[in-house]
Amino acid sequence: MIQAIGLTSNPRKELPPAVDDVSFEAHAGRVTMLLGVPGAGKSTALRLMLELQPGRGITYFRGRPLHDIGHPSREVGVLLGEVPGHPARTVRGHVRMLCAAAGVPVRRGDEVLEAVGLVSLREKRLGTLSRGMDRRLGLACALLADPHTLVLDEPAHGLSVGENRWLHGMLRAYAAQGGTVLSTTADPKEAARTADRVVTLDQGRLVADQPAADFSRTRLRPRVAVRTPHAARLSALLAKEARTARRSVEVAEDGGNRISVYGSSCADIGEIAFRHGIVVHQLADETGDMGPGAGASRTEEPTASDEGTPSTVPLSTATTPDAGHPDGALDSRPADRPPTGPRAGGEARVLESGSSTGLPPPIFLRPALRPLHPLRYEIRRVTGVGTGFLVGAAALVLSALTAVLLARIGHTPQPRLLAAWPRELPLPPAAIGAGLLGALAFGDEFRHPALAADRGSAPRRLGLLTAKLLVASVTAFVLAVLTIGCDAELLYLVYGRELVEAPADWLPLGASWLGLVIGCAWVGVLAAGVFRSTTAGLAVVVAVPLLVVPLVRKPADGLPVRTAAGAPLGMREVSPHRWSFGGERYLEGALRMVAQPVGGALALSLAVLLCAYLLTSLRNRAR
Repeated sequence: MIQAIGLTSNPRKELPPAVDDVSFEAHAGRVTMLLGVPGAGKSTALRLMLELQPGRGITYFRGRPLHDIGHPSREVGVLLGEVPGHPARTVRGHVRMLCAAAGVPVRRGDEVLEAVGLVSLREKRLGTLSRGMDRRLGLACALLADPHTLVLDEPAHGLSVGENRWLHGMLRAYAAQGGTVLSTTADPKEAARTADRVVTLDQGRLVADQPAADFSRTRLRPRVAVRTPHAARLSALLAKEARTARRSVEVAEDGGNRISVYGSSCADIGEIAFRHGIVVHQLADETGDMGPGAGASRTEEPTASDEGTPSTVPLSTATTPDAGHPDGALDSRPADRPPTGPRAGGEARVLESGSSTGLPPPIFLRPALRPLHPLRYEIRRVTGVGTGFLVGAAALVLSALTAVLLARIGHTPQPRLLAAWPRELPLPPAAIGAGLLGALAFGDEFRHPALAADRGSAPRRLGLLTAKLLVASVTAFVLAVLTIGCDAELLYLVYGRELVEAPADWLPLGASWLGLVIGCAWVGVLAAGVFRSTTAGLAVVVAVPLLVVPLVRKPADGLPVRTAAGAPLGMREVSPHRWSFGGERYLEGALRMVAQPVGGALALSLAVLLCAYLLTSLRNRAR
């Protein structure tokens, strides 16, 4: 059950709030529809309920607000807008990635794909799905954690008649199993056909809360759609016949050669057109809409005037439903009178706890969640698209070509030759590729099934950050090893064995090479997370040797190198423990690497970025 009380969005400059004091309930086992024209405040109301937009009010999902629920995706399944995901990711890969985020087994993803009829399309890319298939995938993502409640924003928009029928059947079956379904629509006929209860919004305010039967009776009425090239003449004839027969008939012009006739039948209209020789191209019964809130704000009764012309007189009181009444019976209180009964009591309780001024409690943005299995999620995210593989392949090809070119030119030391790192470049191709792969870690933003599409960048949680750094480290390590291997193999094939012999100090050189590539990957991850941009992450990677290295070059020259070289011996003399397995050599290599300009710049940049990441995380959590 959903209880939304006092939902009010923040005012937009001088404009009124998009949602103003909206309260309603959606019961379990029923389909509840939020009805309103575009701009009526339906989507804003959902975002306020899900704590995705600041404002005032409170929403209870089975008695608890969403921020008090440990795993919201297991309580509320959400579909707002298009399905968020990389267009190159497959349907099955996207669902498997969300399985790791929601903490459910992989087989659950296959089950929901089968339930929504996407098993045959599970290898399709998200960017190639039609509108109907996209809606099916969105519903599958919402059902992934088997939630009790579904919150859907216009799920039938743009669907065909057959897809609409399928969607309504799915929602009806879900509600029949005891679930709560809250959906929005702009079509009154769809609301009357699908929902058990219809909540009507108009300009951000609640104007009706009715059972579907009462909504159909008060809001919709039958009409006859007529299409003829003589629409004006037929309208005049229908009005004349109605006055003669003293019947209440209303003719509305729909533009062009189409008119809508209320209070008549196809047989009567066809007979009049035949008698007067009027050609009719269309004659069909339809269900007409009386306008936003018509059934709730006024009831019209036909009366006869002195001239015998039918007219309508609005009643003085509105017939609005009592939301607290179990069967949704109507009461005859004025529309502006405060509600009474159980619903009013709940509202008064919330208002009292919110503040002494009688305002609803404020709605703060709920912090974005973390994947329940961050490492599994990150691996599936990385391997689900081919971007990373393309970047790695491009880095290997560019590195091999650069190594061959440097060997032909000559005057390049062998370590730089194997790494394809000319002195003219700030970084080798492998390091730049690793930095780009790290920056891409935040390019595909984390999207939880229980959150909206535009939730923002990946959540700043240490568990997810650790997973991203670990996956980036493994990727950079593999790229660094493959780069040396490919460069050496190509140099051997082109120039022979003399250029690929291992140097005597290959161990510290290899450690420095791995540290450089992995460090660039970490810089890309942290910079993209801090600046929320893949481009900014790569720019920071390139800026390290261009801007940071000159800043540390002077302190790094001379004395620091000698100090780093003698540091292991000094530590060995001070420490009471013996160095085993030649540990001082590894420490000496690490210190020498940090003492180098590029190594020092990387270490400094990583420290600054990590501090910035932690500070922004703490700031967001404090907010």
